[in-house]
Amino acid sequence: MYAELSPGLYIVATPIGNLGDLSPRAADILSRAAVIAVEDTRVTAKLMQHIGSKRQMVPYHDHNAEQVRPGLIARMGTEAVALVSDAGTPLISDPGYKLVRDARAAGHLVVTIPGPCAAIAALTLAGLPTDRFLFMGFLPAKQGARSSTIAEVADVRATLIFYESGPRLSATLTALADGLGDREAAVTREITKRFEEAVTGTLVQLAARYADTPPKGEIVIVIGPPGAPEPASKDDADAALAEALTRLTVSQAAGEVAKKLGLDRKVLYARALAMKR
Repeated sequence: MYAELSPGLYIVATPIGNLGDLSPRAADILSRAAVIAVEDTRVTAKLMQHIGSKRQMVPYHDHNAEQVRPGLIARMGTEAVALVSDAGTPLISDPGYKLVRDARAAGHLVVTIPGPCAAIAALTLAGLPTDRFLFMGFLPAKQGARSSTIAEVADVRATLIFYESGPRLSATLTALADGLGDREAAVTREITKRFEEAVTGTLVQLAARYADTPPKGEIVIVIGPPGAPEPASKDDADAALAEALTRLTVSQAAGEVAKKLGLDRKVLYARALAMKR
């Protein structure tokens, strides 16, 4: 007989494809929780069958979260409630953060059991810089909103990570190339499964590759950061200084423009003094 878990919320990461990736700790928590909040009971039932355990499951997803959440929060006062997604780490590209927020507000114990995450796994496969990255989830389906979202991150100096589906892949890659430039990228799919692959190339090349043959499976797009910007010219510096001097002191203007354009502050200070005179 397993000992009871302390009451509270247990955030449990589950496999993204290969059931062998379920950690012993995750299996233990799922086997002992009083109830498991799940996206799809059919998906989690297969996982529970794999570990040889049966527990009560409560559907918790976008469409019923507002109604179900209060009951789960109440149960956390006396029972262990586990939260899982269909695959990977809960709260990554799903609404689970509200459950965590409300559990903390109610004073309940909140524990995380880390494990697989498709975004991080794809980043390790892509062969692109990993020192700074930004996870963007799924892009909007409508063209205008999608273009606006891409424009928001065009100048971010970090590797970008997006989730996508097969039918939308080529169009999304084309939109990304239009908005970001033809950067190095990788399309990863079937991560941890038998046919795992990471196809690399530029965004334009990848869009062409998948134009007529959309792949199956869950897909992660990883895009390298933008190249180094062109150095500012003397005219650029003078224009920026002239504008800054209309509202700042010479020293402040030189400092602002130096930071903005990546130029030498002392040189800019001397130039600003000359312009001021």
